[in-house]
Amino acid sequence: MTPATVPDRPTMQLALGPLLYYWPRDTVLRFYDAMATAPVDVVYLGEAVCSRRHELRLNDWLAVAAKLREAGKTVVLSTQVLIESGSDAATLHRITANGDFTVEANDMGAVQALAGRVPFVAGPHLNLYNPPALQWMAGLGASRWVMPLEMDHSDLALMQAARPPDLQTEVFALGRMPLAFSARCFTARHHNRPKDDCQFSCINDPDGLMLQTREGEDFLVLNGIQTQSARVCNLVGELPALRALGVDLLRLSPQSQHMPELVALWRKALDGVLSPQEAQACMAPLLPGAACNGYWHGQAGMAQQATTTA
Repeated sequence: MTPATVPDRPTMQLALGPLLYYWPRDTVLRFYDAMATAPVDVVYLGEAVCSRRHELRLNDWLAVAAKLREAGKTVVLSTQVLIESGSDAATLHRITANGDFTVEANDMGAVQALAGRVPFVAGPHLNLYNPPALQWMAGLGASRWVMPLEMDHSDLALMQAARPPDLQTEVFALGRMPLAFSARCFTARHHNRPKDDCQFSCINDPDGLMLQTREGEDFLVLNGIQTQSARVCNLVGELPALRALGVDLLRLSPQSQHMPELVALWRKALDGVLSPQEAQACMAPLLPGAACNGYWHGQAGMAQQATTTA
């Protein structure tokens, strides 16, 4: 692999992705109070999965955003991936018209609302798999794009070689991977409830609901209308290759336990206090499942492959 290096770009930053799970209000507020002092540079906020989750409304997210900005964080508001109703669309337009914080567009409706008006982040679910698509999105006003989760390092190298010079690249580097979205709520179905009367059952599964094969092996995680990987993507061992490819930001997805410790370990790895291999070993017992990096290596996503070298 011949990576597309970008010598004049700043040091890689850590980004905390949007909260994908449904947690009680006080739990969410305590979590972001902790993240205000954690060594992350960028924080994504908002409900990106299901509009029925109402522990925090948009005004609450904006208040959290203001506190995090006061703490020195760069804040981005994330939009929903799947827009299902007029009220969802109305919320989307309130977010894209907020006039204060950058927005991560997670569907083309959000892109249309932002294009030509303000710079935005092109989220990981926009299917940007080739250089012409990336250049088109940059032409619409994207200042950053998030690599699709299934993309491997060789394809990322091609994208990096062709990306516009002012476009940042972010890679999902830690967390259960959001693989698919559906109009149906699988968590409600698991509890034999209709979606419209789900009784907010996903609030009882702070890291999602594990789905196993008949042989008892962990396979997928149900998170309302979202399906996630059972294994936890962890690319800390790939830091040399990520640096060589000129990646600007690494996204860490929130989990209910040990998030401050995980952020601290990532920071130590970025700063060279720990080697990538040492950081990986320290993170293993802090993750809610076994680690994987298969997509990065062009393998099945659940695979754990030996790390690449720069």
